[in-house]
Amino acid sequence: MFERFTTSARKVVRGAVRQADETGGATVGEPELLLALLDRTNTPAAHVLTTLGATARRASIERALADVRRRGGISPADAEALAGLGIDVDAVVSRVEEEHGVGALAATPRRRRSRGRFDPEAKSVLERSLRIALGRGEKHIGDEHLLLALLARPGVAANVLADHDVTYVQAERALATRARSA
Repeated sequence: MFERFTTSARKVVRGAVRQADETGGATVGEPELLLALLDRTNTPAAHVLTTLGATARRASIERALADVRRRGGISPADAEALAGLGIDVDAVVSRVEEEHGVGALAATPRRRRSRGRFDPEAKSVLERSLRIALGRGEKHIGDEHLLLALLARPGVAANVLADHDVTYVQAERALATRARSA
């Protein structure tokens, strides 16, 4: 599959590994793939993320991803659903952190290097990017396919991007507009 990746898509994968190493993650996940996509310039995915305003809101996206990591992977949508059941996730996290230290619920221990290991969600994104490219009649996998794969199903990255007004439909429209103007 990786032989089909464009240079830009390969840079996203390498960038995601770097992101995991910088944040102390033991594996590469959707958040790292998203941050690596936000690092790209002059590519189809970079165009989409800039057009839809995500690049300008990077700091907010990074904070949202850090909050999800701090809550052990519980997204704002999950926290809202739990609040409907009377469970205050922020109170639970605060209490756990009082007892065990800040970041105690983080999904991966700090100070470990990823060594390029991808968690199941990230592997699913990579596989989905191939299916999306083939479904679009394209023989290569570009960074735009990685972005669409992140947005195609609910997950940490899709939820955070949706909270920042970036959806699969909007990304596809932005790609179509870019293709028509090229």
